[in-house]
Amino acid sequence: MALNDATTKKKFTLPSGGLYVITDGSTGPVLYARVRACLGGGAKLFQYRAKNIASDVQHRDASALRKLTIAAGAGLIINDDVALCLAVGADGVHLGRNDACVSMARETLGAKAIVGASCYDQPERAHQALSDGADYVAFGAIRPSISKPGAPGVSAAVLSQAVREISAPVVAIGGIDLATATHLWERGIRFCAVIHDLFSCKDIEARVARYQQLFTRHFRPYSTAWDNEAGQE
Repeated sequence: MALNDATTKKKFTLPSGGLYVITDGSTGPVLYARVRACLGGGAKLFQYRAKNIASDVQHRDASALRKLTIAAGAGLIINDDVALCLAVGADGVHLGRNDACVSMARETLGAKAIVGASCYDQPERAHQALSDGADYVAFGAIRPSISKPGAPGVSAAVLSQAVREISAPVVAIGGIDLATATHLWERGIRFCAVIHDLFSCKDIEARVARYQQLFTRHFRPYSTAWDNEAGQE
């Protein structure tokens, strides 16, 4: 059964932009409390990312997060796992280069699902993903990342090209903090995906609220500042 049948009543629409919360590998009550704090701060888009965690724990936690996000009118994306997305009725999946292909995920999950794709530092990969049915594309690492310490960086030139050429939402990921997010939103990046800078702070709710305020204040559809930075590289 595809996701657009009985597993969801209506399509979740991506917000105009802002913070994209990615879970930090915690499980059970700790995870739920952290997600509640993010919801309290106004977060509307979450990705459940659970590397090296037993499948039964993943199913339990993803199901719990689905209930929390539905109640708050937020969206839940599952990292890597199309089957888990179907099982818990999540809003969609995010796929990397070693996961299921975008076209297969779209066919399996149906038209109502959200499908995102990691494009690293490769605009051509983004164009292919969108052609195959992706709803958004992600670039990074923006800065050195704690969750993926070996991830290659992405240049200002690539980000400028992505914002200029891609009409779908562009997501930035990797080592993002408040200052970096402001810089990215001023230059037209739609979403900033954040893990460590949220879950390492004492007041998660307040940090999330600050991200959302900065998006509202600083987002610009496109800035030539990217091109100025790219010329300096």
